[in-house]
Amino acid sequence: MPHTNALQVAIVEDQPRIREGLRMLIDGTEGFRCNGSFGSMEEAIPGIGRDVPDVALVDIGLPEMSGIEGIRVLKRRHPQLTILMLTVYDDDKRIFDALCAGASGYLLKKTPPARLLESLREVVNGGSPMSPEVARRVVALFREIRPPEDADCALTPHEIRVLKLLVEGHNYKTAAAELDVSVNTIRFHMRSIYEKLQVHSKSEAVAKSLRQRIVR
Repeated sequence: MPHTNALQVAIVEDQPRIREGLRMLIDGTEGFRCNGSFGSMEEAIPGIGRDVPDVALVDIGLPEMSGIEGIRVLKRRHPQLTILMLTVYDDDKRIFDALCAGASGYLLKKTPPARLLESLREVVNGGSPMSPEVARRVVALFREIRPPEDADCALTPHEIRVLKLLVEGHNYKTAAAELDVSVNTIRFHMRSIYEKLQVHSKSEAVAKSLRQRIVR
């Protein structure tokens, strides 16, 4: 079968039976070609570098380096590489971490073969295929972490400047010097910031300002 215009797919999966089944499915389907099959990220990273595919199909629970850690490396080295997760894990943390690391889609291993092939096409065309259970969790996560539209409205521009300095690593003394005000003025602003953000410490204020994108 000619592979000139076939979709090039790399597989990163530590279970030999699953890996071989995926390879046979891809190579046995017109329009697809497996150009690399790896049992670990330690093998995949140099292997994919030698022949970068259109999409990498990646498991999470790999020996040594995890799939999530590995895709961070792959995305740094090959920013244009499209990555589709294929895993048994459906918990919020792994889903969130994988998508933040650079995965464009997230499928569970129980995905039917026809849907898997369809998803490979979809993801290289700019889509974000997800198993239904995963999609529901992503929607729920979005609702939880989405900041309110008026998240920073209660803070004055000067209070936001103070917060930004703290995020950048300043303490009260160096922030005061940067703004040409007294340390007591910084403390005054921080008391107001604590009250408005409903926090009780500098670290909580910094974390909340980043989480809600008050400081960018």
